[in-house]
Amino acid sequence: MNGKSIKSREEWFKQANYDIGTAEVMFKSGRYIYTVFFCHLALEKALKGIYSSIIDKEPPKLHNLRFFVEKTGIELEEKMKEFIIKLNVVSVPARYPSDLSKLSAEYNKAKTREILKMTKEVEKCLRTK
Repeated sequence: MNGKSIKSREEWFKQANYDIGTAEVMFKSGRYIYTVFFCHLALEKALKGIYSSIIDKEPPKLHNLRFFVEKTGIELEEKMKEFIIKLNVVSVPARYPSDLSKLSAEYNKAKTREILKMTKEVEKCLRTK
């Protein structure tokens, strides 16, 4: 790495793991929108860890998961790519809901459980990249 103070890959993944823990707490408390938000945040940080180690630069302050997958050139299974695209799309309404009741109804327990499960799978895979 260059002489700049770049947050290490390990630190990014430590923070990603912490955010997954927060997503789990939000899920257990029934705060499903925040579960989705923290799932996105966890994968964003994991991808930024990969970015910083491959590109050797501090990652840009973006929330676009697809951007980081494309810029790093990492290979993922098709189902993981599709999940990242889906999570990328739902992150904006989760951050800034226009209709909280509608969004809460859409992200019920079952749907959110699946998002949390897939987030853990993708994060585990990203650790090997």
